[in-house]
Amino acid sequence: MEDFLTPFKESYLIKIVIAIIIFFYSLFSNAQVNESSDLYKVLKYKDSILFNNAFNKCKIEKVIPMISEDFEFYHDIGGIQNKEEFITAIKVNICSKPEQNKRQLVNNSLSVFPMKNNNQLYGAVQKGKHTFLQKIDGEMKTVGIADFTHLWILENNHWKLKRVLSYNHKPFSE
Repeated sequence: MEDFLTPFKESYLIKIVIAIIIFFYSLFSNAQVNESSDLYKVLKYKDSILFNNAFNKCKIEKVIPMISEDFEFYHDIGGIQNKEEFITAIKVNICSKPEQNKRQLVNNSLSVFPMKNNNQLYGAVQKGKHTFLQKIDGEMKTVGIADFTHLWILENNHWKLKRVLSYNHKPFSE
């Protein structure tokens, strides 16, 4: 076995070829972007605007322009919804009792992955965890936790929420 590996260990050409392969792989792979990147910051901001307006403050009119016309929402408990059904569900289920519910992003749980076509950014996948709070006896208490995956698409240079997976909902325990 030693004789078989000797040419590979001693060949600079093989080492250079391996280095080039690793370089190109890292160049073209779509790894998670750094938290200091513009893409991460923009989508974290979009996440906060979306949930602050939809879930926390019930300002639905500010959410509607952020959502793609062919939006799809997949919920592990509530099923599948299109844009109209999603907006109606927020109005009926969350906004019928304003300031009784709140959503919070779990610290350090957010990750963003760019989506490119011919090296042109066209969208991004955003994943994370969030907790849900309810007002109980006049105090906001954390009652649940879940995972989410969002597909954001650039439509006419504006980020639009196109697909949402909301899953692994369970009661919160510290």
